[in-house]
This record gives sequence, C-alpha cells and structure tokens, in this order.
Amino acid sequence: MGSATAGGGHLLIYGLGRSGRGVARFLAAEGWRAEWHDARPSAEDQALMADLQFSRGDVGSSYATVVAAPGVPIDHPDLQSLRGRGAEIIGEVALAARLRPGLPIVGVTGTAGKGGTTVLVASLLRACGVNAREGGNIDPPLLDVVDAAEVAVAELSSFQLERVPGLRLPVAVITNLGVDHLDRHGTVNAYHAAKLNITAGQEDGDVLIVPEGMEVRTRARVQAFRAARLVLRGGEEVLPTAELPGSIHPANAAAALLAAEAMLVRLGRPVQPDLLAAALRTAKPQRGRFETVAQRGNVRFIDDSIATRTIAVQAALERAEVPIAWLVGGRDKGADLAPLREAAQGRVKTVIAFGEDGEKLARELGLPFVTASGTDGDETMRAAARAGLEALGDRGTVLLAPVGTSFDQFRDYAQRGDSFRRAALALTDGAPAAAEAGA
Repeated sequence: MGSATAGGGHLLIYGLGRSGRGVARFLAAEGWRAEWHDARPSAEDQALMADLQFSRGDVGSSYATVVAAPGVPIDHPDLQSLRGRGAEIIGEVALAARLRPGLPIVGVTGTAGKGGTTVLVASLLRACGVNAREGGNIDPPLLDVVDAAEVAVAELSSFQLERVPGLRLPVAVITNLGVDHLDRHGTVNAYHAAKLNITAGQEDGDVLIVPEGMEVRTRARVQAFRAARLVLRGGEEVLPTAELPGSIHPANAAAALLAAEAMLVRLGRPVQPDLLAAALRTAKPQRGRFETVAQRGNVRFIDDSIATRTIAVQAALERAEVPIAWLVGGRDKGADLAPLREAAQGRVKTVIAFGEDGEKLARELGLPFVTASGTDGDETMRAAARAGLEALGDRGTVLLAPVGTSFDQFRDYAQRGDSFRRAALALTDGAPAAAEAGA
C-alpha cells in the first residue's frame, strides 16, 4: 500500500462528513495510506476510518498534502499551521483531477442555479451518448463518480473553489454572481474571487460560459484571469425550438446547452440539435429545486426548499403562477429582502410564516401574512401547506421558497422539502404533479 498522493508525501484528510468519507473511500480503494483528523467525528465516521485502517493524525505533525473538507474555512488555524509546515492544502475536486488527469470535467458554479445546471449538463450529454456523471457539491462526492464517467460534471461551491490549485477545466460555467456566504468569506469581493477560481487553470482552447448580464467589472476580471475562450450566455435566444418544462429555468437551460455543446466539440462528438431539444423537453429538475410536487385542481405545490439566497427566491417568485401563497420561514440568514418585496408585488396573495424566524421575515417583507406552527417540523409544514391552500382557493401556487435556512426544525433543505412534499400530497389525495410541470 502506498503512502503518498499523486504529488508524493504524507497525506492528511482534514474533516470527514460527506466529502471526507468520499476521499477516504477513494484513497483506500486506490491502495493509498492516509491519516485523518476531525474535531467532532461521528461514530459512523470513526467506524469507517477503522474499517479502512486509516489512523487518526496529529495536526501538529508535518504533511505533504492535506485534503480539507469544504466546510473547513481555508484560514482555519489548523490549516494555517499545517501550511506553515509545508503542507499543500487541496480539496476533493483537486484530488480527483490529479488522480484522474485524463478525465474531462465540466465545472459549474454560481450564487444560484448551479445545482440544477449541473444536473442538466449531465443529462444533455447522456442524451447524446456520452457517459456523463454529476457530483461534487451535490450528491454524490466527485470521487464517487470519476471511475464510472466518461465526463464528470461537478457542481462547485465557493468553499470548494478555495482549494483547487492547478485545476484545469476544459469547460466551466458561472451561472451568476450575487451575494452569499459573507459569514465565511468576509466580503463580496472575496466571495467572488473564490468563485472565479473556476477559471484560474484554464488554457487556450478551454471554454468559460458566463451570463451576458454579468457586470462589466466582474467580466473584465474574468477575462484578465483566464486564457479560455469566453462565451457570453444570453437567454432563450440560444435555446433550440423547444418548450422547456416549467420547472427548468431558461437561464440554466441556456448555460447547460452551451456547456454540453462545448464538451461534445471537445470530445470530437457531433452536436445533434434534435437530441438536445428532446432532452430539454423532458428535463427534470433537481429534487427540491423549484419542483412541482403535487397538484389540486388548478393549485400547484412547488418545492424550492433550497431557495434561501435572494437571487434564488426572486427567481422562484417571478416564475410561479399567480396568485402565490408564499411559505417563508426557517432560520434567518440575513438575506437582502428589498428585491423580494419588489418581486412579490402583485404576485403574492399571502405569506405563510413558519419556523423560528418566519414571523420576523414576514414583518420585514411588509406583506400580509398568517402564521403556521406545530410541535415539530413535519406538523409545522402540514399546517403551512394547508394554510397556503386555504388562502388560494381554486387556483394559484403554494410556493415553498423559504428565505431562511432549514436548521431550526430540519436536518437540511432536502428534509424540509420532503416534509413539504408529504404535506402537499396529503392535501391532494396523493395526486402527483402534472407531467408538464416537470415532476
């Protein structure tokens, strides 16, 4: 069994959880030895490390390479100390690229829409006969798919992009750049700088796809930062003649289509517009991202549980059929509400406030609201879905685009969305969404 990474030397996995477990499983399968460190390892994580025969490391020791989980700030004192003793700090994505240098990777980042765009790029490539697999910031970890994929499509968060030295992506996508994670990055410029690392390793012949509406200052920074060919993504004008499912945002579809076409060209495969158009017509959303989960008459229940960023919530409000009963709540993360007040005008009939900060958010929005509550998350969500249906009557949208995070009553956004789905199905006698809604 080896004791080094592709770059040589002693290796430490810093931080377990989903990403760290993926790194550990991959290294063990490759025959590498590694040590690990986690300040609060779960019993599951410790059992896995024991099964893999990886020993607990000492952050006071010297390592050639540290594979740090994205949840660990890049300026964490332990990482700074390890770096000071000569360690290179990388993440799972950089490790995957180094150990599988021949695998083409499409990278997708952005403040909103990156997950849905990632899934769509992979599905478009599969429709054209390419064995594409998605992973990264979405399940599964990227290392779980690299050996099964002809092309990997990776959703990349700003946290992951802080630790990708030398990463070269033949095709990269920036869906948009807004404001998020200031608690982690400190400033908008630092957050944007992390996002722009997606293009830092690109070379002549590579492709970077960015929104046509990206502000000039940021676009200039991108152009100065990379050697790739810049493709400005507009909107629906770049799409083939095809009606998108209501759950697929046209901007995401446009970016995904350009990325898929660029990768097909890179692979020497024909670009087949008919196949791409058919794939877009039948595209399904990523679970929990503006997904119609149930329908009662002319009332749709849409789960956008992941919509906690202003830009994502605004897009949901603009796309949902009116009138809207808007479910707002969870734990306030300090989102900018001004654009949401404007987007809600003339579209939102009632706000349904729920969870820890639902009433606080509703008051700050200045919209009419009712409060839904329960003894736990599931009971609260049942009350919220029922209140939304009662507010609408016979037509409209009950929209879960909560603004707040899920951590007051749920493990994560997916569990919150599943709770909403169950509540909606119970109110519709189990009737799923209509096919054209993309469910």
